[in-house]
Amino acid sequence: MERRIDPDLRKGRETDQKNEPEQRLDQEHQRMFESLPPGELFLKCAVPSMISMAVTSLYTVADGIFVGRFIGSGALAAINLVMPFIMMSFALSDMIAAGSSVQISIRLGEKKGDEANRIFSFCSLLIFAISCAMGAAGWLFAGPLVRLMGADETVTALAVEYMRVYAVFSPGIMIFFALDNYLRICGKVRYSMLMNVGISLLNIVLDALFIAVWGWGIGAAALASCISLMAGTVIGFAPFLSRRLPLKLVRGRISLRMTGNILANGSSEFFSNISGSALMVIMNTVLLRLGGAMAVAAFSIVMYIDSVVKSLLFGMADSLQPAISYNYGAGNRSRMFAIEKRLLLAGAVLSMTVLLGLLLSGQHMIALFLDGSDKSLIELSWRAMKLFSMSYLICWFGMIAGSFFTALNRPVCSLTVAFGQTLVFPLLSLMTLPAVLGLDGVWLTGLAAGCMSALLAAVFFVRVQKTACIRNI
Repeated sequence: MERRIDPDLRKGRETDQKNEPEQRLDQEHQRMFESLPPGELFLKCAVPSMISMAVTSLYTVADGIFVGRFIGSGALAAINLVMPFIMMSFALSDMIAAGSSVQISIRLGEKKGDEANRIFSFCSLLIFAISCAMGAAGWLFAGPLVRLMGADETVTALAVEYMRVYAVFSPGIMIFFALDNYLRICGKVRYSMLMNVGISLLNIVLDALFIAVWGWGIGAAALASCISLMAGTVIGFAPFLSRRLPLKLVRGRISLRMTGNILANGSSEFFSNISGSALMVIMNTVLLRLGGAMAVAAFSIVMYIDSVVKSLLFGMADSLQPAISYNYGAGNRSRMFAIEKRLLLAGAVLSMTVLLGLLLSGQHMIALFLDGSDKSLIELSWRAMKLFSMSYLICWFGMIAGSFFTALNRPVCSLTVAFGQTLVFPLLSLMTLPAVLGLDGVWLTGLAAGCMSALLAAVFFVRVQKTACIRNI
């Protein structure tokens, strides 16, 4: 006698079989964030992220080396003048990526996958729309913005050429920085690392071809970066299109309240980028007044090296942000603080190691950017590096604590720390120290601001920890 199977039961089994790969992925994702020992989780998430951020920063340094050696110190100064404006355009993407990543991770921790998918899809589309508007604005206002800073005509022309290349490619590259966040949420840490390493190596190869071999000029440096970032956007989107990750592109909107929360919680990253970039504009103006284009060129070398250090710290803190948010949503509060303590310890060790390395071998790093003919520029750059590197004694604490507040969906704490660290405290230092110490006061601004921001972050951190104990979280 033939055994008949209920069609509904058969359909249910087929659905379960189709969902098995997704269920396995969700279980792996859950096991990594909830079950791995905090130390092992740190190694699994932070180390690949730090490698990818370090390599990404190194291609920025490579840009500076090729530009400084093959185009000249004027081009270095031009890039340093416009880079803050370029970073401002990326700040909106970072804000949405950071704020949405927290909400997505919390929803995944609460086992609300459909809501997480809607947030992911809506925010990806929102970033694309904003990038189109920012690209148009960058093209139109590049010239007026640079002229306001008081640069001469030669530096202004170089700066405008560099900035407009980024403006053209803006719609295809701004989303890349958000995709990096979303891949880490899905546990694709190694994929993210390989992607960043790959596009960084591509950028260096293109720099060598465009600038050193073909001699195309400063616009080629921007073109090399933009082509590499476009490749990263394609590679970053590929896993999501396969629909084999916990996050999938779906149709649907999110509420205005949710959008407001995403913008508010991501505002710390936004204001960090905006205020940091605004501060760089102000510092460049002060440097032009106190030491001319040579002082701006010297500071640009220091900033290239600083970008590597800050990227390592940011990559380390950002890589564990999804895990902290996930455990916050899942109610695993003690695990949440255990992860943060490892981040703080690692940040301190990394910063002290970098400080020692710069004091011992900083002159050799400076020599990479210059051909050795301008001794006064080399001496000025070395003094700037020695004084500025003192900021690594303490800057790590504010950065890592601010990321922790963002992960806990505490926008007021994270925004206050970010605003103080990247604008208010540096401005206070810049208003007082150069008046007494001249150029040395500009180089010491990082140390003074770092001490003040660390004190503020410590106050918030203790308050959050006390609240956690009272609520048993």
